[in-house]
Amino acid sequence: MGNKVTWFEVAGKDGDKLREFYGKSFGWQFNQPPGMNYGMVDPSDAGIGGGIAGDSEDGGHLTFYVEVDDVQAALDKVEGLGGKKVMGPDQVPGGPEIAMFTDPEGHMVGLVKPQPM
Repeated sequence: MGNKVTWFEVAGKDGDKLREFYGKSFGWQFNQPPGMNYGMVDPSDAGIGGGIAGDSEDGGHLTFYVEVDDVQAALDKVEGLGGKKVMGPDQVPGGPEIAMFTDPEGHMVGLVKPQPM
C-alpha cells in the first residue's frame, strides 16, 4: 500500500477572503487558531483535513501533504528522483513534523509525519 494524502493547503494573499470563498462554495467551517491567519477545515466537511492561509510569502500555492514515516528519508528520496527541497523538516509547535518539496515540474508537495497518539 502506498502513502496516503492526509492534508491539503491553500495559501494566498488574503486568507479571510479565501476562507470565505471556500466556505461559501463548499459549506466548509473553519477553526482558526488565535493569532494565526490560518483556518483549518474539519475532515468531515472536506473529506480530508486541510487549511487555508493568508499572507503567503511565496505568492500563494495549492498543495497536498503525503503522510510518511520518516520525513527526512522521504525528502532524500524525492531529491534523488529530481524533486527539490523547499523547507524542512520542521516540527510544527504542538503538531506534526513537516517538509515541503517541488516535483520536477515545480508543483509544491508537502510531507507530514503524524504525531503519535
